[in-house]
Amino acid sequence: MSAAPSRDGAPAGASESLELGAPITDRAWFDRPSPAVARDLVGMWLVHDGAGGRVVGRIVETEAYQGPEDLAAHSARGRTERNAVMFGPAGHAYVYFVYGLHHCLNVVCGPGAKPEAVLLRAAAITEGQALARQRRGTAVPPVRLAAGPGNLTAAFGVDRAINGSDLISGPLWLATGSVPAIVIARPRVGVDYAGTWARRRLRFLAADDPHVSRR
Repeated sequence: MSAAPSRDGAPAGASESLELGAPITDRAWFDRPSPAVARDLVGMWLVHDGAGGRVVGRIVETEAYQGPEDLAAHSARGRTERNAVMFGPAGHAYVYFVYGLHHCLNVVCGPGAKPEAVLLRAAAITEGQALARQRRGTAVPPVRLAAGPGNLTAAFGVDRAINGSDLISGPLWLATGSVPAIVIARPRVGVDYAGTWARRRLRFLAADDPHVSRR
């Protein structure tokens, strides 16, 4: 088996992530409206070089949150201690704890100073499956390891310690991948309270991919 490239392009040991492309190092890539970033993230690679080892997965489902006017976005409530990262530079990780159960990972984007973000909802793990399974449980099928936002963060070992980290220089980063043949846009999940915003098609997923969330 060929070795996958490390972040600087050098071999990083045996890996199934043979399609892992170049790391996203241009801040301008993140500094765009969340729907554009959310759609472009589908098919890209999420990599976490954590203390326990590397986990890599192809992103297959995302949700865009469009800033203060979007009643489902955390930034609609104004700046708080919890959501302060959304009001900072694009290209950082916004991680929050929800329902007292699990963490959610978001990519902070723009444009400009506009506090928008993209929630990562599901990924297909291709490297570090043993570590992800250790975190998620041995009974979980491979296609469900990172299906759903809470499962994704658990499998990748992401928690509030990652909140605010730079996705360009931090241990959590993104790399180019292959764009799915069909990307579907659907309403977001669990935001019925947001009125007309709940019906907007701001959830993007790879068509017919078994790794997407069940909802």
